Amino acid sequence: MGQPTQGVIAAGHPLTAAAGADMLRQGGNAFDAAVAAVFTACVTESTLTSVAGGGFLLAHTAEGEDVLFDFFCQTPAAKNIGKPPDFYPIQANFGDAVQEFHVGLGSMAVPGNLAGLLTVHRRLGRLPLAAVVEPAVHWAKQGVEIDEFRAYCFELLAPILTATAGARAFYAPQGHLLRQGDCLAMPEFADFLTRLIKAGPEDFYQGELAQQIVYDCQQAGGYLSLTDLQNYRVIERKPLSIRYRGTTLLTNPPPSTGGTLIAFALKVLEQAPVNSLQPGSPAYLALLREAMSLTNQARRDGYDANLYQANIAEWFLGESHLAYYHDSYRGAVNKWGSTTHVSVVDGEGNAASVTTSNGEGSSYVIPGTGIMVNNMLGEEDLNPQGFHQWQPNQRISSMMAPTMVLQGNRPQLVMGSGGSNRIRTAILQVILNTVDFGMSLEEAVSAPRVHWERDTFHLEPGFDRAALEAASVGMADKKIWWQQPNMFFGGVHSVAIQSDGSLMGAGDARRAGAIAQP
Repeated sequence: MGQPTQGVIAAGHPLTAAAGADMLRQGGNAFDAAVAAVFTACVTESTLTSVAGGGFLLAHTAEGEDVLFDFFCQTPAAKNIGKPPDFYPIQANFGDAVQEFHVGLGSMAVPGNLAGLLTVHRRLGRLPLAAVVEPAVHWAKQGVEIDEFRAYCFELLAPILTATAGARAFYAPQGHLLRQGDCLAMPEFADFLTRLIKAGPEDFYQGELAQQIVYDCQQAGGYLSLTDLQNYRVIERKPLSIRYRGTTLLTNPPPSTGGTLIAFALKVLEQAPVNSLQPGSPAYLALLREAMSLTNQARRDGYDANLYQANIAEWFLGESHLAYYHDSYRGAVNKWGSTTHVSVVDGEGNAASVTTSNGEGSSYVIPGTGIMVNNMLGEEDLNPQGFHQWQPNQRISSMMAPTMVLQGNRPQLVMGSGGSNRIRTAILQVILNTVDFGMSLEEAVSAPRVHWERDTFHLEPGFDRAALEAASVGMADKKIWWQQPNMFFGGVHSVAIQSDGSLMGAGDARRAGAIAQP
């Protein structure tokens, strides 16, 4: 064991955060901590992420290197499977809104999380893999007590968690869905991780497990082939970088969508005197609503259709393209997402922002592993052209946007969020709260949020409804006044580096976030 490393980690569960802090305590760096936390989240937050899901890790090293590891899911190479796909809808009821997802083996895309975590560990970590996966092995064997938030997730996803015998074995072992206070154990996943230490990812992507996945797809109507799994590769990308009010924003570049749309909204908002307004005031929410509306319009007007073209971000964020929206903006103003996030900064200057997801899960569990495979082909937000219209053998575009705000070349804020199509608006509002309004990290994360989409304006509790209605903000919108803060509005787990070098973390209570230090 090396000398303990200073640092702080924010994540979606106390045990997830503790796993990362334990790596720092053992002398590991931010990347060891991030990888250990995500492996542990596959147990503690198993309805939100899985090694058979996909994700992104934005890394800033102490030496000043910035790299975005893209290990999101890939579309299969072929669509013709000789039978109708196993693909059907389920609904998740949030109380104030209902969201539909599609699951089954026909919803499964090529998984990337396992390959990505191992690539980051090999490239930037320094602890042995056995040490990094040990917390996940421990909790998978011992079991984790189901807290209130996890029980809520189980209820939302009950149609998925009880649809197959493989899923019921973990989530309904006594014939009914696990409830708050029950224990979720995943001993087969612990065995898988133990084998992984010796065998690496080959079994999952090339060996017996890969063959089992492919056989089950052939029998039941899934698209995945052995070639799909064998050919999967992690991609290292240059992060998207923009300037905003004297800071540098680093985020997820195309072909993923969320980071570019955050950057677009900031470019629009930079034209307005945001920091002269009161947070939550009618004038501020009018600005914010209009920026969200214009961002959605710009996405429809050319971004989605040209997503995979070279230099799409440079064109989309270029002054000639922005000019029309700036003019429109000046004229106008004169949901569940099974995703989780980990932010880590260590005392050496390394920072990691990693967002991973399993969608809602396909309900298919790889026999003998406890691993549920993703349903990315059944996510409406990831298939804007419609289901079954995906292009073969293509990296799926995602709303996930692990993000950093740098002052000079030093991370000032490390963050990301779950929340499907609300990821970008959740991160946007935390950036505005810190950069424009100077809020503390905890204030910025806990402040009430809004989300505008499809002529519907969602507002969390905490805004002055009478003042907003009197000011006619979003007068033509359908408005949903949420009765309490909700995971619908994301979960921005964040770490900040203060001007004096001290570290601060904030776990978003909307997704039962937690922080830990070594």
